[in-house]
Amino acid sequence: MRARFKCIWITGASSGIGAEAARQLAKAGSHIILSARNEGKLQEVRNSLTNPEDVTIAALDLADSPTIHRAVEKVLDSGRIPDLVFHAGGISQRSYALETTMEVDRKIMEVNYFGTIELTKALLPAMLKNGGGSFAVVSSLVGLFGYGVRSAYSASKHALHGFFESLDIELGDDGINSSLICPGGVQTNISLNALQGDGSKTGVMDEMQSGGMPVEKAVTKMIDGIKRKKRVIIIGSGKEKFGVFMYKHFPSIFFKIARKQNPRGSVKL
Repeated sequence: MRARFKCIWITGASSGIGAEAARQLAKAGSHIILSARNEGKLQEVRNSLTNPEDVTIAALDLADSPTIHRAVEKVLDSGRIPDLVFHAGGISQRSYALETTMEVDRKIMEVNYFGTIELTKALLPAMLKNGGGSFAVVSSLVGLFGYGVRSAYSASKHALHGFFESLDIELGDDGINSSLICPGGVQTNISLNALQGDGSKTGVMDEMQSGGMPVEKAVTKMIDGIKRKKRVIIIGSGKEKFGVFMYKHFPSIFFKIARKQNPRGSVKL
């Protein structure tokens, strides 16, 4: 199968959706750029890919601006210009808004939103000169609507929708397009690493993740939507897709149902 994209930059590539996207996209013959904080884990992913010699590691921390720009400089100086950027890096949250410190709110926004758009803006001039390219942004179903114990996470995903939809309007005629990927439960470690209100990790695997869609299947659906240039790619079970339908068409009923989903017990006042 001939590669549709010649060069693909993947964030959050050390595990989960990012690592699986690297495995699937590498099979088509694309040059893959892997980014995450842990360079050792990136090396492990690289070694698992088809043609690991055609893979670049560009470690970065989405919460650390200088590392983002060093990674961009390293890649562009090598002559590589991505025509697809797969934004899979991010952190989640499992805590009520009232019990979540502002430090946690800011950290989640820094990683999920500011770090993602900083990398995007740093790459855009080179991509435009190269004829354009695509951004695939892993959002969430809670990027479409708010949900309990995910206030900061949901807000960060909503912000990504606003930015990339605006970017499409501004630069669509110049060859830039975006796909916002909205998965429900996927079998990854995102809930294990999710932050509690005090900033500590939950260390708990949610039923949504453990019983979710296998990551291989979810990523295959994501890539199919990206290739078809779908603006919004909704991935989930029938129940999750029904939730999207109810939110759009019967919001009052949706919120009544959502309020009954109270996985953390009573709010502590």
